[in-house]
Amino acid sequence: MKSRNRRGAVVVVEGKPGVVGFDRDEELSMAVTLVNPDGLPKVDLYRQVSVATGSKMVFIAGQVARDADGGKVGEGDLVAQVEQCYLNLGTALAAVGATFDDVVKLTVYAVELTTDKLPLFAEGVSRAAAKLGVTIVPPLTGIGVTALAEPDLLVEVEATAVID
Repeated sequence: MKSRNRRGAVVVVEGKPGVVGFDRDEELSMAVTLVNPDGLPKVDLYRQVSVATGSKMVFIAGQVARDADGGKVGEGDLVAQVEQCYLNLGTALAAVGATFDDVVKLTVYAVELTTDKLPLFAEGVSRAAAKLGVTIVPPLTGIGVTALAEPDLLVEVEATAVID
């Protein structure tokens, strides 16, 4: 399916379930445009560049697998922990009038990160995105660490957003 973004550029929507992407520019909010420039690899999980034009920056502390009462979620289960991290980010964003469309950068810290864990990470993100009714594709940096603040934690995700 083809459509035009606000700049009039033709964008092509990919046909992958749960993932919506565009060839070039993807304007998600008035403050953020995500771009996959020609010459860089196209990655389904995120876009390579975000351009922020809003006036307020939002910095969200690393979110971990804890529910609203501080209870542990998904002990030993990377998929469940990633899902909870992203649900917590959704809650934090909503609290300041933002959405995932306003996120310009995600940083993920994962204990003993290896390539075989990437599908589990992607599944957790997909589950959260489905529950929140959003597509989550801002630029992302994944960093492998030996441990996080508490021994049961497998992943932590922080976000930077820009809002008008």
